[in-house]
Amino acid sequence: MTQKSPPGRRRFHAHESHRVASLNGLPLATAWQRLLGYFIDVFLAVLIWFPAESAWRIFLLHEQHVEIKWDFHEVGNIVVVVLYWGLFNYFANGRTPGKWVARTRILSLTSARMGLWQSFERAFGYGAAILEGGLGFLQFFWDTNRMCAQDRLAETIVVDTRKKTHQSTADSVG
Repeated sequence: MTQKSPPGRRRFHAHESHRVASLNGLPLATAWQRLLGYFIDVFLAVLIWFPAESAWRIFLLHEQHVEIKWDFHEVGNIVVVVLYWGLFNYFANGRTPGKWVARTRILSLTSARMGLWQSFERAFGYGAAILEGGLGFLQFFWDTNRMCAQDRLAETIVVDTRKKTHQSTADSVG
């Protein structure tokens, strides 16, 4: 017998492994929480990228007139973003600074801890969501488990950790 979710709240609905079943019923992050976390992380990634890109061009490439722009086609931008999200997701087990502020957490559907490859898959998933013209992010609104492109690619969900009962549940499974 399936249990219905209360109206107005989305809950993860398991359909595969024991790990997925252990996540069943966890409260999923809202669109606003995810958006807040994403923009904080982009801001922090740019703060890291700007001095790194400047130093690279001035000290290693010996450029005299440095023109720096944030563009997803620039290699330095891509490297910083992938390293930022990949390493934070791995070492903080699904909690980037933006996710921490937004009170959300990424949980793996395949294991109790985010793996290194899974963390980088998720980082590359942001690029996939952008390359789809933003449609990868909008999938949140029609997917039953509120999964975006990066969630599907890395087999993850983003849960709401604002309430103590939900936090202790997320910690016990994550």
